[in-house]
Amino acid sequence: MLLAIDTATASCSAALIEGDRVIAARAETVGRGHAERLVPMIAELLAEAGAARPDALLVDCGPGSFTGVRVGLAAAIGLGLGWNAPVHGFSSLALIAASLFARRPDLEACAAALSGGHGALFVQRFAARPFAALSPLVSLPPIEAAAATPEPVVAGSGAAALVAARGSGEAIDLPPLAADTRLLPAALRTLSARPIYGRAPDARPAAA
Repeated sequence: MLLAIDTATASCSAALIEGDRVIAARAETVGRGHAERLVPMIAELLAEAGAARPDALLVDCGPGSFTGVRVGLAAAIGLGLGWNAPVHGFSSLALIAASLFARRPDLEACAAALSGGHGALFVQRFAARPFAALSPLVSLPPIEAAAATPEPVVAGSGAAALVAARGSGEAIDLPPLAADTRLLPAALRTLSARPIYGRAPDARPAAA
């Protein structure tokens, strides 16, 4: 049984998954309250499933909220150590795209966009069949992100800003949800459990 955790955006979600089946799941919009809500949410899931612990953990490594990503990783790694269970990671943008393709089987490709710091957007393009990234993850202002994404349909918290900057297309505000990690290809569910920040840090070393 797998415990999937997602805290990379304003949504906080967790799910217990066995193969392709979701045993139990929770998803709440918490803003910045991930640290307070995540562990109780996991306890609720385990109680609902009548399970003492999962066999493995899967956590969203980002990009997304700096604090949210760190909360999820810290919880997953800590629980993994306590349960002696392996911990792997996945990308929030890949999860959004996989979720969209499951909901919209008519689509051949899409762009995933998340709101980033300083008004920028985290953006990546994906193909549906076979599921694969068509471009690397980038952090760009909305105008540049719009120019870099020709796909008509854009999903994620940054979709509306990208479509508005482009002046055309369909924006779908679709959060990454832990229960949808079962839709990701195996190769994209076994990333190293390290943060994917998507852009350089704001802090700079002091000049000598």
